[in-house]
Amino acid sequence: MDKPIDWRGTAFDDLKAFPDDARKQAGRELRLVQRGFMPTDWKPFSQIGPGGREVRIACADGWFRVMYVAKFEEAVYVLHCFQKRGRKTNKGDIEIAATRYRAVIKERSNRT
Repeated sequence: MDKPIDWRGTAFDDLKAFPDDARKQAGRELRLVQRGFMPTDWKPFSQIGPGGREVRIACADGWFRVMYVAKFEEAVYVLHCFQKRGRKTNKGDIEIAATRYRAVIKERSNRT
């Protein structure tokens, strides 16, 4: 059974704004994650929090990233989706994902 996706902040709208090729590729990659598989092109991204990862998408329109955490049993939390502008990930993008990650942790701790 697929894990649901829990979109954080503007992540869903940001993904919808990707060019068609990038958006479709992101959808395929997230479907793999929902089913418990690893995306085809990803890397760990612990700067946002333990278990943080990013899907890397390269297409004719540029580089795109989807930051998420899937280590929790209830959902895949998509934290941030953005177009990467340079070799290093922008600090602002890291902070957005990290802030949303902390919010997930806080919500989960309030449930118990």
